[in-house]
Amino acid sequence: MKQVLVHPMYFGSIVQYVAISQSSGVLFENEDNYQKQTYRNRTYIYGANGKLLLTIPIKHTGKEGRQLYKDVRIENDFEWQTLHWKSLETAYRTSPFFEFYEDEFAHLFEKKRNFLLDFNYECMQTVIDCLQLDITYNKTEKYQTDPNKDVTDYRFLVQAKKEKPHNLESYIQVFSEKHGFIANLSVLDLLFNEGTNAMSYLENQAIF
Repeated sequence: MKQVLVHPMYFGSIVQYVAISQSSGVLFENEDNYQKQTYRNRTYIYGANGKLLLTIPIKHTGKEGRQLYKDVRIENDFEWQTLHWKSLETAYRTSPFFEFYEDEFAHLFEKKRNFLLDFNYECMQTVIDCLQLDITYNKTEKYQTDPNKDVTDYRFLVQAKKEKPHNLESYIQVFSEKHGFIANLSVLDLLFNEGTNAMSYLENQAIF
C-alpha cells in the first residue's frame, strides 16, 4: 500500500489505524484549517450505556475567518482531562488489557496541554508505541490541495458527522452483551479489548 495522508486525531479511530498499519508510511496533514465536529478534538468510546463521546474543549478566538489547526488552543478552564480519564477507567477497567496499558496513557491526562495539534500527536505516538507499529511518518509543510500520485488521501476519515459505515470484523467488547458490537470507535477500544492482538486485527481488515 502507498503512503497515506491523514489528519492527526484525538487518539484516532480504528479505521484510521487500519489505513496507517497497511501503508508504507504516513504523511500527517499539518497545515489545514480547523473544523468543528471532527475527530480532531473528539473520540468515541464504548460506555455502559453504549457509544460515548469525549470532546476536548477548544478556546474560541472570537475572530472572523478560519483558524489553522496548529494554532488551536485547548480550553483548560474545564476539568476535561479528569473527566476523560474517569470515563476511560469506567468503560475499560474490566477489559482484558486496560491495566496492561494504563500507565502508558495516564500521564496524558495529568498535565495541562496548550495546543490541540501537539497533544494529538502525543496521543497518537503513544498508540503507535503500544501497537508496536513500525511506521515512519512526516508532516506536511503546506496544505495538500492535490496530493501526488504516490500518496493515498484518507483525510476524509477525520469527519465524524458524515462518516460512512465501515465493514469491520467484530471483536469482544466490554458491554457487547448489552448493546452489541459497535464498530470504529477510538483505537483505545481495540487496544484495551484486544491488546497484543490489536495489530494483527488492523492488518487483516479489508475496508478500502
